[in-house]
Amino acid sequence: MSNSANPINLSSRKNALKIFQAGVAAADPYQAVKRCLVASGQSIEILLNMDDSAQKRIGKWSKIHLIAFGKAACAMAQAAREIIPAHLLADDSIAVTNYENVTPIDNVEVIGAAHPLSDTAGLDAALKCAERANRAQQGELVLVLVSGGGSALLPCPVDSITLQEKCATTDLLLACGATINQINCVRKHLSRLKGGGLARLAVPADLHAFILSDVPGDDLSAIASGPTIPDDTTYDDAINVLNTKGIWDKVPANVQQHLEQGILGKVPDTPKPGDNIFKNTTHTLIGSNAISVNATFKAAQNIGYEAQLYNAHLTGEARNEAEKWVRYAKHLIDNGINKPLALLAGGETTVTLKGKGRGGRNQEMALAFVIAAQQHGLKGCWTFLSGGTDGRDGPTDAAGGIVDQDSIKRMIRAGIDPLVMLDNNDSYTALKSSQDLLNTGSTGTNVADLQVLLIHSQS
Repeated sequence: MSNSANPINLSSRKNALKIFQAGVAAADPYQAVKRCLVASGQSIEILLNMDDSAQKRIGKWSKIHLIAFGKAACAMAQAAREIIPAHLLADDSIAVTNYENVTPIDNVEVIGAAHPLSDTAGLDAALKCAERANRAQQGELVLVLVSGGGSALLPCPVDSITLQEKCATTDLLLACGATINQINCVRKHLSRLKGGGLARLAVPADLHAFILSDVPGDDLSAIASGPTIPDDTTYDDAINVLNTKGIWDKVPANVQQHLEQGILGKVPDTPKPGDNIFKNTTHTLIGSNAISVNATFKAAQNIGYEAQLYNAHLTGEARNEAEKWVRYAKHLIDNGINKPLALLAGGETTVTLKGKGRGGRNQEMALAFVIAAQQHGLKGCWTFLSGGTDGRDGPTDAAGGIVDQDSIKRMIRAGIDPLVMLDNNDSYTALKSSQDLLNTGSTGTNVADLQVLLIHSQS
């Protein structure tokens, strides 16, 4: 690292990484399932609320069908397989995850698929999941293990729409800066599984879902587009999203036609709250961004920082939020900081693509932060980290970025113009040039993003 001459700064970067890693560890999907699932004699006990051990669902099911999907699918499925007695576990158990997270599991079919844009492997896997849920009988349990990335990993478009058409629609939504809720609203109405569709297929069997949340605020209907959760959005809402984002005329004609048929009532809507199909369906939230933010808070305090929550639900355009954060930090620094301070946040920002570069929302936020820090004259010794808890930020091999007050200098020495890079959405190239990419490798979990800003006093 070219800034090794500054020992405070080097220590600060190490501390920021430790704090981030504590947040990731708090979302360990394997341990979370272990805490919530118990085999006791002939019964299976399911914890319904992580904060209240008295809230349980106990059943004597004749067979348990295991369906896991998302970036944490393998870890969750491994934990469940170790707990469920072999004679109860159906021989059609399946786990679908992104290629990087594929791990063999005894007696479970593990399938790798693409993320963030779906591929045919995901489509084939989705059809298998649909068939297996539909096969379950009364007196049996469909145990669904849901984690972030499930929407893209398990594409199951309605019959009138091809996978390519659905991918094209998702691509347009991602590029125009649509929020995760807006994207999911549209995807639910183009899918057989999302928006409660999987729960509908599992009837008359019982169903329980362990859910690892990657959505700020933990809206269960938004996590992996809510395959086991009632959906209160409509075809009208989906069309409104496409119109509001200015892409209605750009989406494929078959997508337009299906949504219009939905408004006319010619194709069924997603199942709504109160629908009878959910009478034997329950869920447990086993991990979330809020839980991980709390873990970063404790880790920062343990290292010796005064910890403050900057924002528990950080949303908005990544570069704009970065500038707001710089202004807030400047206010604190200008008023004097007596001891090392950690400002912590969690959430999920967006990026409106205008250039042709590489990067993700966390890398863009990190690059925008150092640019804003220079523009606003942010003084002192500081380190800013923005990272995805899944270890992958956008279509890159980095989890995000970790920058400091010398990052701009390193970029310029490497012949990089940070502003040009930001305008071209090429944060990856900029951060790589300054050795500021955050590389963790795939983490096997996903609870959205975490941010850490460490500020040391001038003394």
